[in-house]
Amino acid sequence: MAQAADIQGMRPSPARRWLRRTASGLIGAPLLAGLLAVPAAGSAAAAGPVTALKAPTGSRTVDVSLDTLSPAAPAEGDTLTVSGTLTNQGKETIDDAEVELRVGPRLSGRGEVDDAAKRKGYLPGADPAPIDDEFAVKLPSLRKGIGQDFTLTVPVDKLDLDASGVYQLGVSVTGRTSASSYEQVLGIQRSYLPWQPEKSDKRTKLTFLWPLVASPHVTAQTRSDEQQTPVFTDDSLAKELAPGGRLEQMVALGSRLPVTWVIDPDLLASAAAMAGSYHVKSGESTVPGTNQAVARQWLTALEKVVEDGKVIALPFGDPDLASIAHRGKGVSGTLSHLQNASTVGATTVETILHVKPSTDFAWPVNGAVDPGIVDVATSAGAHNVIARSDSLRETGNLPYTPTAARPIGGGTTAVVADARLSTAFEGSMLRADASTLAVQKFLAQTLALNEQAPDNERSIVVAPQRMPTAAQAQTMARALQALSGDRWTQPQELVAAAEVKPDPLATTKVPGASAYPKKLRSQELPTQAFQDIRTTQGSVDSFETILTQPERVVTPFGNAVNRSMSASWRGRAPEAREYRDAVLTYLKDLTGEVQLIDKSDVTLSGRSATIPVTVQNKLVQGVDRLVLRLSSDNIRLKFNDDGTKAELPVRIAGGHSQSVKFDTATSANGRAQVTARLFTEDGTPYGEEMTFTVKVSEVTPTVLLVIAGGLLLLVLAGVRMYTARKRAVASDTANGDGGEPEQPSDPTPDTGPESGAPSETGEKVDR
Repeated sequence: MAQAADIQGMRPSPARRWLRRTASGLIGAPLLAGLLAVPAAGSAAAAGPVTALKAPTGSRTVDVSLDTLSPAAPAEGDTLTVSGTLTNQGKETIDDAEVELRVGPRLSGRGEVDDAAKRKGYLPGADPAPIDDEFAVKLPSLRKGIGQDFTLTVPVDKLDLDASGVYQLGVSVTGRTSASSYEQVLGIQRSYLPWQPEKSDKRTKLTFLWPLVASPHVTAQTRSDEQQTPVFTDDSLAKELAPGGRLEQMVALGSRLPVTWVIDPDLLASAAAMAGSYHVKSGESTVPGTNQAVARQWLTALEKVVEDGKVIALPFGDPDLASIAHRGKGVSGTLSHLQNASTVGATTVETILHVKPSTDFAWPVNGAVDPGIVDVATSAGAHNVIARSDSLRETGNLPYTPTAARPIGGGTTAVVADARLSTAFEGSMLRADASTLAVQKFLAQTLALNEQAPDNERSIVVAPQRMPTAAQAQTMARALQALSGDRWTQPQELVAAAEVKPDPLATTKVPGASAYPKKLRSQELPTQAFQDIRTTQGSVDSFETILTQPERVVTPFGNAVNRSMSASWRGRAPEAREYRDAVLTYLKDLTGEVQLIDKSDVTLSGRSATIPVTVQNKLVQGVDRLVLRLSSDNIRLKFNDDGTKAELPVRIAGGHSQSVKFDTATSANGRAQVTARLFTEDGTPYGEEMTFTVKVSEVTPTVLLVIAGGLLLLVLAGVRMYTARKRAVASDTANGDGGEPEQPSDPTPDTGPESGAPSETGEKVDR
């Protein structure tokens, strides 16, 4: 493994040393390959047909984890430090282990950077020889299953870095086991080392989007107090806003980076609601929230960060443009919701953060576009669509990555984010080695991109995942901090990137609908979701017409409708449906607070009478512009001298009831089925109808004569009794007896207060 000694007094050139290392690797390749193959063959023969898992062998015996690589993009005079962990995954102890650093070869182009990441095991000839032994770390032994930390420290001028570019970097472990007496490479891990000692004459302008997006947390429900205290589905948003949480990390890290903030206004509105008085659902009831301080602190920090105004406001709730284009556009009202979300979004950001955001950008999920998505995006007022290069693919075989902005017709600009850079931080970044590799690969790709056309200054956009985890955010921040020297990139905000002169050779053709990824299409909101939204909006429209304070209903339900279209519901169909159902259920509960009180059967004695029907309003606000309509199935029962139908206006203060009285007239005995129902002034039915029976008992002339004769006899008998008593009193007085004072009769009881309960059975109404 040792290198040949240099001739004393002379130091070979870097190019000569590189050729010598490569030649030594090639000379030893056949022998080493044969040696590595022997144990594997023997092991396979011994195993026979057994299907049990075998322990790793050869260059995969030891798992090498590269946890830190500092500096990530070294300059002249730096010292490179690489640290990590070794884990022996074999069955035997490894003796005389040695950890060595291997640097090279220089990778040419972005394709070679991608290919280098695909290789796993050690490959003689492709992997360079290790650098000088003096920088190796020696370990007496590596026991199986035991992790061993290591740190390699090497001055950069010892790495034989020639021209600027991306170099492959590897850390290998050599050693012996009891089964073999020779040394061999038992483990290797690769990464990248970008080398640009001086600033490039032409640097790539890099725009990095920093998204502040969250899933919906606020319901349509509010408390009935004057402030309309909002109700949250749960208190999980507080965890994201708290120190160390995902959203807190996004703000804290982004405050030190040259990024463009892309914000869902719903997140701001939710945080602002939490900063005041709020409640959280708990079973069938709600409980007061307790994280006001967390929300206030987060909003204060964010407001300070965005003072320079580099803010892009998404439509409120971050609606899923692809779902709308593919599933919702045909449902009436959907596009108007999107337009409203754009308007509300701009107002929300300006009100809470006190900056005027740009609302001229639409961001479909993963930057996947087709003509329908572009049409939907522009219908909401956007003139720029953030696409991605794996959707709007280059077809002209350009030898370089073109500038992001390009016209796609109709005055619309596609801002095409680079797919490699935008997806560099996906996946779990919790492990240090995964995070370190992502950073080095991102840096390598940006440098390789810059070297594609060093004389052609280009503008590149990075649009990462919409909701990065805290670990992903930390990794992205490390990558951008490594670019802070501006040696081959310089920061640029998104608005400026969209205005850069397009590359005339770049593609401008939007792919057809059939090219939209099937995986993304399977995650879209279904058509039923937009039909549910239409039903909810129709009920809201009908409800608001009768309210004296319609904004108490229109605003929370309008926001809830926008949240129902959120892109965050992708892959969460049950949760999305549950949210929509909860919105509609609560709306039905509210509209049900204005209702007719059930009425029992009514008996009319006489040719005319008054029938009262009670309307109850349990809302905290008054209702107006309602009418109560009565109709009868018996033509002999008339209402208000206007036939078998009649209606009267209804206006009730909050928390009260109103008794609406209808004059009735009849010309015959019998029964009549009466239907009562509320309507809005435009004739739209409101609530459920109520029916009751009216029994009519008409009084005939013969009966009236009999009754009159009876009354006359009673009067005559009364006169006779009165006269007799008067005579008796006079006689007693003449004799000197004292009489008792006359007692007044009992007063007639007052009528009780009106009740919201159903009337008693057999209610009798006399005029």
